[in-house]
Amino acid sequence: MTKIYILFFLILFSLPQLLKAQVIQAKFGKGITFTAPDSSMSLKFTTRFQTLFTAEKPLEDGSSIDKNMQIRRFRLKFDGFAFDPRLEYKIELALSNRDQFGSGEQMANAGSIVLDAFINYALKDNLELKVGQFKLPGNRERVISSQALQFVDRSLVNGSYNLDRDLGVQLSHNFNIGNAVIRDIYAVSLGEGRNVTTDDDGGLSYTARLEVLPFGNFEDKGDYFGSDLAREQTPKLSLAGGYNFNDDASRESGQLGDFLDETRDMNTFFADLMFKYKGWSVLSEYMNRTTTKTSILSDNESFFETGEGLNIQSGYLFKNNIEIAGRYTSINKFTSMDTDIKEYTLGVSKYFLNHNLKIQSDLSLLDEEGLSNESMRFRIQMELGL
Repeated sequence: MTKIYILFFLILFSLPQLLKAQVIQAKFGKGITFTAPDSSMSLKFTTRFQTLFTAEKPLEDGSSIDKNMQIRRFRLKFDGFAFDPRLEYKIELALSNRDQFGSGEQMANAGSIVLDAFINYALKDNLELKVGQFKLPGNRERVISSQALQFVDRSLVNGSYNLDRDLGVQLSHNFNIGNAVIRDIYAVSLGEGRNVTTDDDGGLSYTARLEVLPFGNFEDKGDYFGSDLAREQTPKLSLAGGYNFNDDASRESGQLGDFLDETRDMNTFFADLMFKYKGWSVLSEYMNRTTTKTSILSDNESFFETGEGLNIQSGYLFKNNIEIAGRYTSINKFTSMDTDIKEYTLGVSKYFLNHNLKIQSDLSLLDEEGLSNESMRFRIQMELGL
């Protein structure tokens, strides 16, 4: 909590200058923005939370329904520019219990509150350098904000193989070939995930991602939010692929999971696409993760998360801003210590103000190999983002 107190102190300390700002803008869904009189800095503050109810029941006679309600996410976000409009910054904090994970000695026995804390400098119009803690340029579903998802939450493929956040540097570049837009992104990071304070003497993590948009840019950056809320008037498509090499990874999933007693080099491949046109949207992802040597440790009880997964989802947004969407997820584990999974999901969402005010629900059938019975899960979630 000390980090939060320090941040609030800094905001209060600068408040007199902010109140003298030439421009104070406030709009629902856009937060509150302060700009200094001399245009030397700006600060935008936004907050959001998600209230989630879940009910799950195995499909066997006599089984009970497991029910749960929680604040799934509660975020505080601060961003803007400092000194020069080309020098941008972002800070995002996670305050709900479900949003925080890991409090061992590797994280100084503290909650993992800080999500993002980085600066982003525009070296040129098409070249940017990012330094700090941020989302690695991995699979699309992970880079899409949890506020802007098509379903209640991300897929199980993302949960098993995503790269999450890390500390490091990232270089982003883009250029055009005719109407097509090409983006290439490269990152070098510590490889142990967010808010880790100790060094395991392992190697670094290297990530590269390439995106091709053959029909040009999406409206309102629509290739990085779920559903076709912009209602694209011409077909828009983004094709992407990437690779991550984590040298001497010490956690189960590279940047995520428990810390293990042994290390492995970890390779993660990913490919995805996003398509949108007049209310229709399609998102598909494939991910594959392997390790050097066997992924099972010598104690025969612990293992690194390896395997492959496929996620395909599609939806249609009606003119009344109600959307019906379907999703198929399949995970094939590469170890004998975990089960393969298939998941079939039907989702219904109502958008009142895009992703800033919405209600989402979904019903899923989960089939885990080796279990005698399937299970059903129902979720309903409200999102409010100021």
